[in-house]
Amino acid sequence: MLLIRPIKPSDYEALYQCAIESGHGFTSLPVDQSLLERRINAAQKAFAKDTVETPGDESYLFVMEDTETGTIAGVSGIEAAVGLNEAFWHYRLGKVVHHSEKLNIYNALETLTLCNDYTGVSELCTLFLREPYRHNMNGRTLSRFRMLFLAQFKQRFSDWVIAEMRGVSDENGDSPFWNWLEENFFSMDFPKADYLSGIGDKVFISELMPRFPIYTNLLSKEAQAVVGKVHDNTRPALKLLESEGFRFRGFVDIFDAGPTVEAEVCNLNSVRNSRLVPVAVRDSVAEGEGVPHIVCNTQLKNFRATKLSLPEGAEELILTTEQAQAMHLESGDEARIVAL
Repeated sequence: MLLIRPIKPSDYEALYQCAIESGHGFTSLPVDQSLLERRINAAQKAFAKDTVETPGDESYLFVMEDTETGTIAGVSGIEAAVGLNEAFWHYRLGKVVHHSEKLNIYNALETLTLCNDYTGVSELCTLFLREPYRHNMNGRTLSRFRMLFLAQFKQRFSDWVIAEMRGVSDENGDSPFWNWLEENFFSMDFPKADYLSGIGDKVFISELMPRFPIYTNLLSKEAQAVVGKVHDNTRPALKLLESEGFRFRGFVDIFDAGPTVEAEVCNLNSVRNSRLVPVAVRDSVAEGEGVPHIVCNTQLKNFRATKLSLPEGAEELILTTEQAQAMHLESGDEARIVAL
């Protein structure tokens, strides 16, 4: 059984391994012991908060565990509100028109303007599934269960949610967009800049990043070609989010120019289509064909989610005793479900 649960301190080694495997450009999962330990501690505090009146600096981090082997298959997270304690930077794509009626010249030029427009919104982040588990809709489950968490604990999050998509970089960590910035404004390579940002050392951004709008036609051809484009490994994650209702509105990452997508939480497909059903526990459950569903309990500290096959349009969640124990559910409880 692949079970999604809140991260705990004993998961550190597995989280560190995920950070190594995630590679360059995965800003929210740097290979840094202190940062990863802080993320685990922050998650512990977030899940321990009984009440939250408005979303703040809570950071919810989950792992997907193979209960048969104890192996951590992947990791996934949600930030309640970004940019409250430190600036949250993006480039906003815009247009400037240069027009001379006398000379009959009209040029609409694209610009990149540094901004903090997403301050205070929630963020889906840190999604990484290890290679051996990339099958059987496990990646879809590890991403989409977060929509059910948003639906169940909506008071803990903003009305809007974003997701930053990894931009284009090669196997050595070279980013065409950053190469242009490095040549003109910085003296550090992309992996180092990405690492510093990942560990929270972002002062250099405000000190060195160009503050005035940049005309994109002044970028190198290689840099222009990757603005708003995603890393090949990130395409499936972007496609999934788009199916949920996320859209690109012209905001890109300041390091690799990868797109940031946004959505109103109440309009996410999994939020709108998820529903609460009563739980019934049986000694055994008749096996039969069903529709894959994401199933989660409604608890915070003991949150659990998994993928189960249920009859289409099921009005009740029937679990075996073993499944119920793993999910921290009893007969008469409610569970939130959505079809995959």
